Amino acid sequence: MAMKNILAFGDSLTWGFIAGTWERHPFEVRWPNVLAAGLGGKARVVEEGHNGRTTIFDDPTTFDDRNGAKALPIMLSTHQPLDLVIIMLGTNDIKYANRCRAFDASMGMTRLIEIVQKFSFLPACKTPQILIMSPPPLVPTTDEWFNDLWGHAIEESKLFAHHYARVAKEAGVHVFDAGTVAKADSTDGGHLDAANTKAIGTALVPVVKGILGL
Repeated sequence: MAMKNILAFGDSLTWGFIAGTWERHPFEVRWPNVLAAGLGGKARVVEEGHNGRTTIFDDPTTFDDRNGAKALPIMLSTHQPLDLVIIMLGTNDIKYANRCRAFDASMGMTRLIEIVQKFSFLPACKTPQILIMSPPPLVPTTDEWFNDLWGHAIEESKLFAHHYARVAKEAGVHVFDAGTVAKADSTDGGHLDAANTKAIGTALVPVVKGILGL
């Protein structure tokens, strides 16, 4: 069986941001690489995490373009052929009070699914399967800056799983609730410690094996 190719497309939770440090978890701790290790060499997992990335919204506060809808087509083209695209985004969508709804993030996720499904892959490359993930909900933090950033969105973030499950059903794609296996670190209220980011990768192993028939 040929090695499968998986794209892990996300934000700082995929990049491996360490809460309270502005540093990155080691390679072997980040969930895409934990997933790859668990698949035992049967799949290559491309980590494509970008701090601050949203589903479809521009972020006017930074030089780097954080709009996932603009980056995703590039990644699909660059890394084809792909057998599976895993997308975990949403937290950065709701940190802005003017669009602080998990429903808004789910609309963005719908658009990202459409981008994958309708993308013009090379003739020899099939359209990959899609797995969307709802991120772990935000939690209270005593960090003043991060509390100002997304403290208002804690309750709303608990609705990710509900809305993403609906989107997945409507679009005919796979879904996984990362909040069932991981909890945000209260150091900043949104990022993950080593144990929790590893937990996502570990939990995804049987899910991905089932999707890809490994």
